[in-house]
Amino acid sequence: MTFLVGKIALDITAGAPNNGRGEDNTAKVKSLTTGRGERVPYTSAQAFRRWLRDSLPANEQRSPVHREGKGKKQQAYTAGRPDLYLDDDLFGYMVAIKKESYQRDTVLATGTLVSLASRRITTDFGTMSRGFKPGEDPVIHEHEHYTTELAGDVLLDLPRAGTFEQNGGGLRRALAPTVVTEAVQAGATEQLLRGIDCLQLPIAERRRRVAVLLRTLARVQGGASRALHYGDRAPSLILLAPLKGGNNPFTRVLGLRNGTAVFDTDVFVEEKTAWADELDGPILVGWAPGFLGDQREQVRRDLAEDVAAGSVVIDHPRAVMDTLAKEIEAGQRDAWFEDPTA
Repeated sequence: MTFLVGKIALDITAGAPNNGRGEDNTAKVKSLTTGRGERVPYTSAQAFRRWLRDSLPANEQRSPVHREGKGKKQQAYTAGRPDLYLDDDLFGYMVAIKKESYQRDTVLATGTLVSLASRRITTDFGTMSRGFKPGEDPVIHEHEHYTTELAGDVLLDLPRAGTFEQNGGGLRRALAPTVVTEAVQAGATEQLLRGIDCLQLPIAERRRRVAVLLRTLARVQGGASRALHYGDRAPSLILLAPLKGGNNPFTRVLGLRNGTAVFDTDVFVEEKTAWADELDGPILVGWAPGFLGDQREQVRRDLAEDVAAGSVVIDHPRAVMDTLAKEIEAGQRDAWFEDPTA
């Protein structure tokens, strides 16, 4: 079985892609505070996953959302039908109604996208006076924005794509009995994954869903404050390494040097060597030109032998994700979806 693990990075220029709770008529961006008291901007995993879900192809049906209750006793949940909807399958859900509970842990795990450097968050001052009479005071408002590189971890658990747990210690069932019947009639089969009884979709549909997700990852759109701070929200760097376990040794490959964000080739090479026995294919680096200055070409030179040997691929994020998606659709990576212990 194989996990695709690695990093995603966003290039934010004068942006406010994810806002927090406003204070004193000022729209605040989400940020955390370091031990030195510095505010560091971030984009939440929930926000990025929303962008990713919204960026799925228009012809890809999304799971409908149900909302019930009032006030503090409200709840909202999707249909909980991973057999029908890609987003329920890959993003997970919880449905708890009428003393019944069904849950699916996410197949796509995403970390918080945190600024690599401690960048200053700027406050922009604005007014609204359109249509006001002469002498009337304008309405004043302020909002924050920043320029930085955000980075976070990512993991895609390929054997669980299109595979739905039905029992197991601490796990809730993913599907109601009536849904199990419908899924089996539609072609799903019983399988064992990691010692747990599961229901599994045909391999062709599992391939298709992962391919759709990979292509979408390189084409993400969205983010808050688009009227004033529109910008590219597709990852400027996507590193994916196929590993036989769920560890992510490349979490520290993006770092700082003299206050500047860098792709640390030394870290990359040492981790690649240390985890060579777990790697199950080439390490893919989708890197947009211009991101991190001229570092992409320097990294290509530093890793020239690995690139020539095919153990590392460096190209545009869209090219890398599209090629991997095509390989998966063609069945060339089916071993990644299998559980050798079953």
